[in-house]
Amino acid sequence: MSGILDLLNSDLGKTIISGVSGSTGTDQNKTSSVLTMALPVLMKAMERNAASPQGAEGLMVALSNKHDGSILDNLGGLFSGGVNEEVVNDGDKILNHVLGSKKQGVEKIIGQKSGLDADSVANILKVAAPILMGVVGKQAKQNNVSSGADLSGLLGGLLGGSNAKEEQSFLEKILDADGDGSIIDDVAGMVLGKADKKGGIGGMLGNLFGGK
Repeated sequence: MSGILDLLNSDLGKTIISGVSGSTGTDQNKTSSVLTMALPVLMKAMERNAASPQGAEGLMVALSNKHDGSILDNLGGLFSGGVNEEVVNDGDKILNHVLGSKKQGVEKIIGQKSGLDADSVANILKVAAPILMGVVGKQAKQNNVSSGADLSGLLGGLLGGSNAKEEQSFLEKILDADGDGSIIDDVAGMVLGKADKKGGIGGMLGNLFGGK
């Protein structure tokens, strides 16, 4: 299974980055940076939520209904006239549900590292969140996910598996940050050590957080 960051390097990913950039009026390179940092964090937060029976059940219901992947079938239409308010509001609800009290801290840290203010990051994530849920929903359908254990396995696979303990810890620390930004600098060394790993979360995040 391809990881979530492999998606951003695909044709579909380029369409998503271009569309989100156009919809939010944000520079395309900065939009790409925000999504490369944010999507693994959101995936990790979803994996956390799915660890409880109630969280897994709620996510399963969402993925089998509203977020079944159908949003990916017409991204051209989604972006062509500007993303409608319903999608943005849905994205805001997803972020609040997945990140909870950590939402502002995550947006602030990603903003500091991407050179954008937290509001611009929030706007990007509101548009991207329903698409991310669609990606997960499509994968869940293709892999016949029917239980919390299946769901955790799917999310772990999209994150790149559970072998990269440092990377998993890094994502946990971002989620637990208080928003002052220093947490990234404190733990960036962990990921920078993995920067030569091809296609791994470590390589991608290491390049972004440590400069190219």
